[in-house]
Amino acid sequence: MSSRTDPSRTDRSRGDQLRLNAFLKPPGEYLAAWRHPDTAADAGVNIREVLSFARTAERAAFDAVFLADLVGVPFASEDVLSRVSVVNDSFEPTTLLAALAAGTSRIGLIATASTSYNEPYHVARTFASLDHISGGRAGWNVVTSLNDGEAQNFGLDSHLDHATRYERAEEFHDVVTGLWDSFEDDAFRHDQADGIYFDPAKLHALDHEGKHLRVAGPLNIARPPQGHPVIVQAGASEAGKNLAARVADVIFSGIKDLGRAQEFYAEIKERAAAHGRDPDHLKVLPALSVITAPTESEARDKHARLIELLPSQVALADLSYWLGGFDLSPYPLDGPLPELPVSNQSQTAQQQIYEDARRDNLTIRDLVRRVADDERTIIGTPEQIADHIEEWFQGRAADGFNVVFPYLLCRARWTTSSA
Repeated sequence: MSSRTDPSRTDRSRGDQLRLNAFLKPPGEYLAAWRHPDTAADAGVNIREVLSFARTAERAAFDAVFLADLVGVPFASEDVLSRVSVVNDSFEPTTLLAALAAGTSRIGLIATASTSYNEPYHVARTFASLDHISGGRAGWNVVTSLNDGEAQNFGLDSHLDHATRYERAEEFHDVVTGLWDSFEDDAFRHDQADGIYFDPAKLHALDHEGKHLRVAGPLNIARPPQGHPVIVQAGASEAGKNLAARVADVIFSGIKDLGRAQEFYAEIKERAAAHGRDPDHLKVLPALSVITAPTESEARDKHARLIELLPSQVALADLSYWLGGFDLSPYPLDGPLPELPVSNQSQTAQQQIYEDARRDNLTIRDLVRRVADDERTIIGTPEQIADHIEEWFQGRAADGFNVVFPYLLCRARWTTSSA
């Protein structure tokens, strides 16, 4: 983890240091991971399992663990919902990170908090507290949320439009970071003899009044140890890239093609420079999902056993979700993907699916199969995985990777496998 406000931790050139983040989604990223016999089905709400994963990542010298989050279930069908774990049964991430902070000592701790369905004072106080609790290891993944299910839990009928969400997110970020600067680093004197708790000359009220937010401040906690906890962003739309280039320390991406990843890497660094930032201070971490074994054949067998666990209706619902939540059930599976309205959820994901369908002449069934096969996952030997990492890192497509785990072994299996 690095901090924008501590030069001793951030003022470095890219060098040869590879950054690794563990995308921690117990019992795994794959929608049917909970059904795998080597996982703990309840890992999403089993603190012993989650802490074991975090400690394993720390021993493996990962820079950070990352917890994604939704504040509303994304699928309308109860039949589909009843067959998946992660959206139904998982810890609130900032609460979980406080527990992980007490159980680890070095690894960075990143959690998602939405700018659409939170207030900046809450977010500023929560992540400042996490930074103090962890001794300067907290990170905030800035998101604008994804689906109408989230909006409906906060008094809205539908999700805010894309432009408004990002406009609010920009202002929200600035308010949060302004609140983190409420007190100077040495403001708190704790002078028991003179009865001076803090120096009032080193207190700065925010008094923010903007288009979307009005926040007086100050924040009622000392400035975080990092100054500002690490900022993470994952937007790939035009608005998302602008926000990331201006404020992010880390940007996650889901690009799977090397050429496109190199273009994105160069673009985001150029945008950062245009904002007056050192481009090497923004770390680009593409997703890296792997299934590995001593031989490629064994790795492919592992993958085949995993995809057999995914029900067809879940795969179709997942495709529909990434297309903006549009119901595909009325359309023939062996027909082409219909023209659908522009998504108000993840526009980049929708565009990528359309591009793939047009380029490869794919039917809806083909696209559903790609979801089931999870084609983003690299399947091979450790040497093949290492070659991929080296090619992308040396080819300036990545500063490191956001490592995604299709499924996570339960502690008993891990202990047995490691013995």
